Amino acid sequence: MICFLLSLLDFPTQRSSQAHEGFGSLEFHPQLVTVWKIPEQNLDHLPPLLSLLEKKQELLDADRGLQAQKEVFQTTMAALKERREELEQKQQKLKGSFHRFDKFLQDSEARRNRTLQRAAEERLRADRQEAEALRLRAQLGELQRERARLQRRLRRLEPCAHLLEQVLDQLPEFQEVPELVARFDALADTLAELKLTERRRLKELEEVRVRLRRLRDAGREELLQQGQLRAQLLERLDAARERTLHWESKWAQIQNTAAEKTLLLGRTRMSVLNLFQLACQHQRQPPALDIEDTEGQLEQVKLLILDLSAMLASLPQAEPAAPAP
Repeated sequence: MICFLLSLLDFPTQRSSQAHEGFGSLEFHPQLVTVWKIPEQNLDHLPPLLSLLEKKQELLDADRGLQAQKEVFQTTMAALKERREELEQKQQKLKGSFHRFDKFLQDSEARRNRTLQRAAEERLRADRQEAEALRLRAQLGELQRERARLQRRLRRLEPCAHLLEQVLDQLPEFQEVPELVARFDALADTLAELKLTERRRLKELEEVRVRLRRLRDAGREELLQQGQLRAQLLERLDAARERTLHWESKWAQIQNTAAEKTLLLGRTRMSVLNLFQLACQHQRQPPALDIEDTEGQLEQVKLLILDLSAMLASLPQAEPAAPAP
């Protein structure tokens, strides 16, 4: 009977959901019938059971209170939802009104802008026409000045024309003065092109010389840089070899430590498994956990120790035996 009452008192120490299920099952537990049939000398053990029943009733009352608050909350949320829908409808109407008013303002502004644009275009057209008239007047004055300049040049070149006619009389292969002038222009263009080609070739030659000097300087600098880079790479290679040896020794040390830790872990797991098997034998139950589930085995051993400690604490201490007469 004491073991049964202790098992009932262990229910609150579990999870809250398991406690609630334990209280619910307590109402129809078949062993409760035996509690009411115990002799009168064991009535001192009933107060814990009555306290458990009172706790169950308190939980039921709290559940009913929470259910009532939930219904009130759902009613309030429904009213708020209806109010929100009404506000959204009013907001949509206001948006429509604002949209129509904005469209009216945009149309008015567009008509005003078109009117201003037409007036600006008219002013711009008038300004362009006036500017075109001024340009034509200036062009007319420029043409008149060009005509006067050409007339002066013609009077100045008349002696040259007479000279060309005399030369044409001495050169029978040319029939007219334009042919002679075209031949002279072709020879002048050829001479100018030859001089330009000569300057371009000299410039290219100078650029080739400059590029050759730059390539020589760059080659010397490249050889110097390659030598320095080779020295740096050799230094880095030596440092890398030293680091490799250092880390190889570290890796061997880590492997040895890992082996020791693995051995210690295996011994710990074997000890936990032995304790778990002893606990199962004590409870006369087959092992229900996997062999690899070390944490679960520790938890079961812990629960058994706590149960035994509680049982020992609840048992009355033995009184010392009276001395023999």
